[in-house]
Amino acid sequence: FWHSGWSIVDITDARHPRFVRFIEGPSNTWTLQVQIAEERMITSLERIADGWGGDPDGPYDEGFVIWSLIDPENPMRLGQYKTGGSGTHRNYYDGGRYVHTTALPQGYDGHIYQIVDISEPANPREVSRWWRSGQWTAGGEAGVPFGTLLHGGAYVKGDRAYLPYSAGGFVILDISDVTRPRLVSDLPFSPPFQSFIAVHTAVPLTKRPLVLVNSEAIAENCGEPLGYAGVVDVKDETHPRLVSLFPLPHPPPGMGVRNFCEHPGRFGPHNQHQPQYQQSLYPDEDIVFLTYFNAGLRAYDISDERAPKELGYFIAPDPVVRRGPLPKGGLATQSEDVLVDRRENIFVSDKNHGVYVLRFHRPSSSADA
Repeated sequence: FWHSGWSIVDITDARHPRFVRFIEGPSNTWTLQVQIAEERMITSLERIADGWGGDPDGPYDEGFVIWSLIDPENPMRLGQYKTGGSGTHRNYYDGGRYVHTTALPQGYDGHIYQIVDISEPANPREVSRWWRSGQWTAGGEAGVPFGTLLHGGAYVKGDRAYLPYSAGGFVILDISDVTRPRLVSDLPFSPPFQSFIAVHTAVPLTKRPLVLVNSEAIAENCGEPLGYAGVVDVKDETHPRLVSLFPLPHPPPGMGVRNFCEHPGRFGPHNQHQPQYQQSLYPDEDIVFLTYFNAGLRAYDISDERAPKELGYFIAPDPVVRRGPLPKGGLATQSEDVLVDRRENIFVSDKNHGVYVLRFHRPSSSADA
């Protein structure tokens, strides 16, 4: 969050990561997300949101950058796509010619879905866009309720795009014609769950007609309605239905609080491990890795989708050095994102820590959990 640019780290020996280099990013710009497939890297650029340490009146860069990773220690810049607005937040790229963006072009209330063709990286072009009714204010639409925006990024499976549309719900689009995305269905989550980012992540499984969804906690000390993580059955994709919720995390003995709402920072889900069909990433779809801000990283068994159970957790010690303005209410671990490689190494980022490298050992019995 607090530094514009990209760090390259060699993790051949995951116990001893080797820092390679840092590539400076544009000033006053978020460079929050990286997507890698087929020796291509897509890096988002976005205007920093108010209250997150940027200069609201200063210049910034936006869109996303396309890089070649033929030499992974020396990425080569191939081109840049610009939205004409405030940039992109979380994008999806699993190879091929299309990037599925979470974009904020001018004239829209909140981020929308754009498909961009990068087959000519020096001249990327928009193929299509889709938004919730009301978002296109420049076209005369009235605007949308607070939090109706695409936030966590699309996830593509075949000719379907699964969109976590925050207060706009969980959306399924037919993208068999990429020039004309078509609504298949949507499933609202707010109320009863919190409204601002009511759906942050939506990850479809490859072998079962299920999608794993979760909200994003926003307010510190639980100053908002409950967040959640759960399983949606999409066997009938025109009528998706929530079939289970993950159990809430509880503080370990000795933490000194009755619940995580009594600890500083945000408590609630944020983001899941997303394999995106990459051979280098962990493929077991019976286990969900989910970051939970001040409750750390949680691992859940969903082999029975009706009865998710927690397998284990990792809570980093609270940081002692503040590197950014958040969390406001006191320094606390805030686990942000997670990625698991095929070797079962887990990489967890944190607002004020950096990256933790962990190993997951699945318990051999319930007594070991």
